[in-house]
Amino acid sequence: MLYRECGTMKINIVGGGPGGLYFALLMKKQDPSHHIVVYEQNRPDATYGWGIVLSDRALSFLQSVDAGSYADLSAALEIWHDQILVLRGERVAVHGSTFSGMQRLALLQILQRHCAAAGVEMRFGSRISEVQPLVDCDLLVGADGVNSVVRHAFEEHFQPSLERRSNRYAWYGTHQSFDGLSLIFRDGPAGPFVGHAYRYSMTDSTFVVECEEATWKAAGFAEMSEDETRRYCEGVFEKDLDGHPLLSNNSVMGNYTRVTNRHWHYKNVVLIGDALRTVHFSIGSGTRTALEDAIGLRDACHAHRNVESALAEFERAQRPATEQLLRVAYRSILWYEQFGRKMRLAPIAFAYDYMVRGGRLDENLIRQRDPQFVSAYERHKASQPQK
Repeated sequence: MLYRECGTMKINIVGGGPGGLYFALLMKKQDPSHHIVVYEQNRPDATYGWGIVLSDRALSFLQSVDAGSYADLSAALEIWHDQILVLRGERVAVHGSTFSGMQRLALLQILQRHCAAAGVEMRFGSRISEVQPLVDCDLLVGADGVNSVVRHAFEEHFQPSLERRSNRYAWYGTHQSFDGLSLIFRDGPAGPFVGHAYRYSMTDSTFVVECEEATWKAAGFAEMSEDETRRYCEGVFEKDLDGHPLLSNNSVMGNYTRVTNRHWHYKNVVLIGDALRTVHFSIGSGTRTALEDAIGLRDACHAHRNVESALAEFERAQRPATEQLLRVAYRSILWYEQFGRKMRLAPIAFAYDYMVRGGRLDENLIRQRDPQFVSAYERHKASQPQK
């Protein structure tokens, strides 16, 4: 039987990441009579990646939506106020933005505890190969990431686009601690590299290593093992790691896949998070958008008794902001795909070019955040010979 009314609901969620768990929690707290099952292929203590980043905007809406889980999340956060760019060993700090980092596993376990306390059923170690049996419910949510089986099962209806970008990257951890959201640009033996680094605990940081395709080929990564790749990257960033190793967790040097979908829902099936669209890691909004999806979908279900009307409202309300964010992310992708040429700039000019890359910030907005940085950039411009 296929249910259609948003009263007491039977909800199946494929994927126990932040978006799937948060939606389950919010729906169960809204109406404890909902029967909600989360299917997650991994164990409850397994995670890939290291830390996640949340902006002050993300934290503000989490606090207003569910104070209980927010209190536990906020206690686990590392907070910083600077973006730091390092080019040719020179450090440029840009002040005025507040970010928070936390261990991804800690985030998942906090949400798991709150879901369990609310009465959400979580089935770990459940690898879904056939989606059709799960459709017999009021609402089926695909929260199962880039390689979504839910999206694939209804591909002709969602009409996804999966665009493989050229740069290569690997997601590492390290026991080296970083003061802020750090971007470290280094010329390696085979070409330019960038390290995206941020602290997520008092002792641990995420360290994403990225390079252009030409550098990846010249370095010979295609013939290297996972451990050989890790040690090569350690060598490139030896000064920045200060003797600490890079830590691998299935950390392979892969390509970023840009996922979008022409349609967000089909009948009683909807996508959220990375299953719906991916946001490039260089703008640090992937976890935030998954949580925003969960909130938006909960609100739509609350406002509309009919499921299909609720899913249409979810898309109508969320799509404009999503499209804007994807435009910013795409410009950031293009910037990183040519960062080697940008590294010829003076460090202050390079930092300014980085800050305006997505089109979200202009000189006036940056000046409001950090007038000293803009003044330093203007002095640099004035000192350059006229062309």
